[in-house]
Amino acid sequence: MHLDWTVFALFNLFVVGMLALDLGVFHRKAHAVGTGEALTWTGVWVGLALVFNLLIWLQPGWFFGSMHVGAAVTRGDLEAGAGLAQLGTLRAEQFLAGYLIEKALAVDNIFAIAAIFTMFAVPAAFQHKVLFYGIVGALVMRAVFIFAGVALINQFAWIVVVFGVFLFWTGVKMALPQSPLDPRDHWFMRLCRRILPVTDGYREGNFVVREQGRLMATPLLLVVLMVEFIDLVFAVDSIPAILAITDDIFIVYTSNVFAILGLRSLFFLLAGMMDSFAYLKYALAGILVFVGVKMLLHIVPIKVPIDLSLGVIIGLLVLGIAVSLWFRPRPGGTGVAPC
Repeated sequence: MHLDWTVFALFNLFVVGMLALDLGVFHRKAHAVGTGEALTWTGVWVGLALVFNLLIWLQPGWFFGSMHVGAAVTRGDLEAGAGLAQLGTLRAEQFLAGYLIEKALAVDNIFAIAAIFTMFAVPAAFQHKVLFYGIVGALVMRAVFIFAGVALINQFAWIVVVFGVFLFWTGVKMALPQSPLDPRDHWFMRLCRRILPVTDGYREGNFVVREQGRLMATPLLLVVLMVEFIDLVFAVDSIPAILAITDDIFIVYTSNVFAILGLRSLFFLLAGMMDSFAYLKYALAGILVFVGVKMLLHIVPIKVPIDLSLGVIIGLLVLGIAVSLWFRPRPGGTGVAPC
């Protein structure tokens, strides 16, 4: 596991700084996030990810060293005699592929979060706060999952096949009809209500309040816990998916972090447009099936070029979005109609 801990620490300082700037400056006061604000922040997060991607490509020496080149050559990812420039190109392509996978799966996560907000009637002014704390927890969980997943692959080569089968089945299951999510009746929510005393309504933006001498959770805390649980479930899908692209821990971690950081703004941008992307889930299912097969090909062994993987991922996403926009649901009725 070749990881430059100095670069890793500096990246995490950047993430903490951006989160502090986001919550402490731009969203210090609770308010409903409008489309314009969501679009601006979505552009900021996507722009930062693309700039970071560009730096990996053009300045690989900032992130990697000769030992990383040697490891890539030993694994067959690069040809003998390759240098930092070739490694930078490879890692930049892997970062972009991983970022797109995580961003695409985040859209499916957004659908689930929207259902939670609707079922619990979360006031618009508090939704950003819920998402902020949900994402902080998600970053911690993803870090644990990533380090564990890479360690497992390095220790047990056959785990790649297990991940492949799991992703293939997850993709197939995603394409099949599913019952609508009702978070209020979910076993995790029933467990939380059994353990925690809960107030009968929201108490401004508080997660915990003291009433009649008793410390009680508010429904807002339950919503945060449910969002965290949902993200944990999605992490089980997304981490193996990006490990099919690369097991370079720095690329896996940074692409995940950038995708998660933009989740809040993307949620508010897409919140009123959920029905416009009805067919995107089939593109996501196709991506999961593809990366599952890619992992299973390690048995042969056949290595799928990163260029091909990136092309398939982008192609499926573009196709899913295009079909969704072309066959939008008919207003006030059932079925679909071309735009």
